[in-house]
Amino acid sequence: MTTTQQATDRMLFVNLPVADPAATRTFWSELGFSINEAFSDENATSVQLNPLTSVMFLRTDYFHSFHGTTSPTGGTSALYCLSANSADDVRALVERALELGASPAGEPQEQGPMFGWSFRDLDGTIWEVMWMDPAALG
Repeated sequence: MTTTQQATDRMLFVNLPVADPAATRTFWSELGFSINEAFSDENATSVQLNPLTSVMFLRTDYFHSFHGTTSPTGGTSALYCLSANSADDVRALVERALELGASPAGEPQEQGPMFGWSFRDLDGTIWEVMWMDPAALG
């Protein structure tokens, strides 16, 4: 028996600063994602992307309290990409995000077997939604 986890057993928690965890909760809930109440309170909203991946949206001052940082929220220090089941699924998710107050982050992009479109969430973080034709994956 080994004391280290297998890579496929590791969970991923992306942590992002937000101005208003309650508004963030509403936004992501309305997009159809589950909230993990065990890790959510007035300081944080835990959005469950799948059984091994969560995004922790932390109130800005709470986010920075972990490491003593003061960087502004939002921006493009990283891009986060969510998979979709089809090009229509990409369109539906981004259009719903826009209805809920997100802003577009570019035009829809079709590149061979891929289709993607991006939006900026309520705090300006860019989320790309991408569909890849399964036949092209190998």
